[in-house]
Amino acid sequence: MRPLWRLIPAAILCAASLAFAVEPKPAPGGTGLVREIVDGDTLLIEIKTATTVTPEQAVPGTKYRVRLVGIQSPKLPLGREGFEKWPLAEESKAALSKLALDRTLSLSFGGHKLDRHGRLLAQLYGEDGTWIQGEMLSQGMARVYTFADNRMLASEMYGLERKAREAKLGIWRDKFYAVRTPESAASFVGTFQLVEGVVKTAASVHGRGYLNFGEDWKQDFTVEIGPSAQSMFRQAGLDIAALSGKRIRVRGWIESYRGPLIEATHPEQIELLGP
Repeated sequence: MRPLWRLIPAAILCAASLAFAVEPKPAPGGTGLVREIVDGDTLLIEIKTATTVTPEQAVPGTKYRVRLVGIQSPKLPLGREGFEKWPLAEESKAALSKLALDRTLSLSFGGHKLDRHGRLLAQLYGEDGTWIQGEMLSQGMARVYTFADNRMLASEMYGLERKAREAKLGIWRDKFYAVRTPESAASFVGTFQLVEGVVKTAASVHGRGYLNFGEDWKQDFTVEIGPSAQSMFRQAGLDIAALSGKRIRVRGWIESYRGPLIEATHPEQIELLGP
């Protein structure tokens, strides 16, 4: 159950931007004292020391919300009208509180540093070196959630998530977070899901890649890979057409467009599971 880019032949590794033998690490970006836990993947931090890696406005004494980049924990309503709390949301918040509240953490950045909500996007580490994202995944209190502009450490995170899922820890005991089949994907439109199945056909049409999981591509579950994403796949030495007949796990938000669809914006959304 390895991310696709880990399966690239050695001859390709040297040229592939995503396939270093040792993945690049996020750059250190200062420290901060955790003042509040918002939910299982968001906290309020007071900046103590800043470096040139952090956004210019993140100066000592400034308080910022920090999104634990690379993971998604169960969600709380947080004032959103009509939003239903996800199962284990309180437990996830409590787990992060135990790891981080009132503690000084180091921030590291490996992609975009701010999101559209003004939150810092960081990997977080305790003074003893504890990787906060890694701990949340290991406890089954989060799942991997990467972005095209923030995908460092994906391989390590997948490994920790897999162990927690196999052990049925935390969220992996609840059917709300179950891995879906392509046949059931239509029931989860508008939600973030993990979908696992065998690719029936794979092709590129007019600059877009398509992984089809059924005989009728107009109704069955599909993964779409846009032009910019295809460029990332090529840089990683990945041939989309070669995925035909392979079992994969893809994660993302399910949309409805000629059947249920997940758009893969970067290779790290897909794991190759076997023939």
